[in-house]
Amino acid sequence: MHGRGEPRTAVLKLPDDLAAQVRGALLEDLGGDLGDGDVSARLIDVARPGRATIITREPMILCGRPWAEATFDLLDANVRMDWRAQDGDLLPAQATLFEIEGNARALLTGERTALNFLQLLSGTATLTRAYVAAVAGTDCQILDTRKTLPGLRTAQKYAVRCGGGSNHRMGLYDMVLIKENHIAAAGSIGAAIAAARRMAPGVAIEVEVETLDEFRAALELRPTAIMLDEFTHAQMAHAVEMNLAAGKPVKLEASGGVDMNSVRAIAETGVDYISIGSLTKHVRAIDLSMRFQLG
Repeated sequence: MHGRGEPRTAVLKLPDDLAAQVRGALLEDLGGDLGDGDVSARLIDVARPGRATIITREPMILCGRPWAEATFDLLDANVRMDWRAQDGDLLPAQATLFEIEGNARALLTGERTALNFLQLLSGTATLTRAYVAAVAGTDCQILDTRKTLPGLRTAQKYAVRCGGGSNHRMGLYDMVLIKENHIAAAGSIGAAIAAARRMAPGVAIEVEVETLDEFRAALELRPTAIMLDEFTHAQMAHAVEMNLAAGKPVKLEASGGVDMNSVRAIAETGVDYISIGSLTKHVRAIDLSMRFQLG
């Protein structure tokens, strides 16, 4: 039982592998035995109740509520969680995320797994929200990348959405991204795009370019999007002008060298997207605390 209604982020589709992620994390912690793998918890009477309050020690965007709920559901479906916030909420330091009560063993066993998910995903959502705020007032969207923690890609991409960002391709299967090595193998940008259209009809195609000459060549062939890799701000602005002059047939994505000091200036060049690998790669977990009491 989770208490206090459904999170408004229900409109954000939850990953299909959420339950598998949680189960895998618990089995990792419990040595493959969900039933009795916590040897420390055996010190507590099997029927003893407990309660706890989970707080944040720093400002944050909450993300990971469904993962925390799934953690305790797997251990004891009778555990009750009384949430004080929803995924996507901005919380100040010392705010309560939720209170929880139920079997003391279940609470202690699930504590670290639940907090790991909450700290990780809230960290990603919080950083994403900072970047989104930095480009507010422009038409530019913040994108993630495939630079994610193995096994947690869908969770981290959900966290990016909670932070107000958008997802780039999920994997290698849902978009063709033509890079330097693909171009070299095909012989030219044109040959690579033609081959992609022939072999993956109907699939979006993006081409990564490193110079304005490469940009011109790609623009003439009208892929779905063009990634401007390590372009200067002046080069980005020039590419935007060229795209507009051609009737804006493609979306433009800026990539490389993006941080909080540069993201606003990049957005103001007029690009459609800015992709930032650090949203999911350089993760700093939010500092959370669980205050526990035996019943």
